Amino acid sequence: MIYRETGQFKSSYASDQAIFPIVQDRVLVLLGIAAAFVVPPLLANEYWLQAVLIPLLIYALAAIGLNLLTGYAGQVSLGTGGFMAVGAYSAFKFATSFPQLDIILVFLLSGLMAAAVGLVFGVPSLRIKGFYLAVATLAAQFFLVWLFNKVPWFVNYAASGTITAPPRSLLGVMVTGPEASAGARYVVALGLVAVFALVAKNLVRGRVGRSWMAIRDRDIAAEIIGVRPLRTKLLAFGISSFYCGVAGAEFVFLYLGSAETLAFDINLSFLVLFMVIIGGLGSVLGSFLGAGFIVLVPIFLTNVPHLIGLSLPVALQKQMELMVFGALIIFFLIVEPNGLARLWQITKEKLRLWPFPH
Repeated sequence: MIYRETGQFKSSYASDQAIFPIVQDRVLVLLGIAAAFVVPPLLANEYWLQAVLIPLLIYALAAIGLNLLTGYAGQVSLGTGGFMAVGAYSAFKFATSFPQLDIILVFLLSGLMAAAVGLVFGVPSLRIKGFYLAVATLAAQFFLVWLFNKVPWFVNYAASGTITAPPRSLLGVMVTGPEASAGARYVVALGLVAVFALVAKNLVRGRVGRSWMAIRDRDIAAEIIGVRPLRTKLLAFGISSFYCGVAGAEFVFLYLGSAETLAFDINLSFLVLFMVIIGGLGSVLGSFLGAGFIVLVPIFLTNVPHLIGLSLPVALQKQMELMVFGALIIFFLIVEPNGLARLWQITKEKLRLWPFPH
């Protein structure tokens, strides 16, 4: 009986259209965010912070960016890894060329550079769509990775061909570089993804989001009622690439520490795409759920044989993990094609009607 909106009257349209119109939702979300900022840095060990939570938050940010483009605007993209590479290499150049720049400003500038590149590669979406647009963005993925691999200026002419995050501090605390603690990097990643998720949620609820969804559902009808396809599609590519660029900068500065172009290959693009599909197209929450699924399930499958006392060869165990992981993805897509976000929505609806769920 605690999850009810009975008696919670709305006196304005704004309050009725709030992100969390039910008081219980607002309280739970605020408590969850507060716990996310406080509990893991205090209680989680180095492994959980470095290998699980930090990549989960970074992947969630990239998934939000792709979801804005594919889930809300209906523009298929396979170039996420390339746009993340633009953000990573831009952040490296900004941080090394201008050491006085604040690290948050470095992340934002790298996102703007990725947005500019995204606008360029978003131009084909004005003439093609569907499978053909996917092929065009795939070409962007290969071209960008090739460019960063062949032009030594992007790596400051380093013989190794790798980029390394220089040490930078935020409010007197080291957050990048080898001396930065996992807890500090986790808090920065969590703060950025929380802010950008809130921005994305408000964006899709406004005029821009409605224009994206109109183009996604029926582009000709949307143009007839006044939606401008040129501006709408390019804006989707720009904002999506901005999110992916920031995620790429975090990927190197907060997670890997150093990386080659191989870290941003086509596998990364498919990984983020799977997060969006599994989590739920057209859902900000689904981006977090999909990232959690992709990051946590392989860790769970890795530890299951040890928990039940099985000793398998490493190569066989890895292949079995891939098989089970693929089967789980297919199972979830068959059970609920709209993703984990839809399952969560159904659960909430049943809870609101309890004890008379239908």
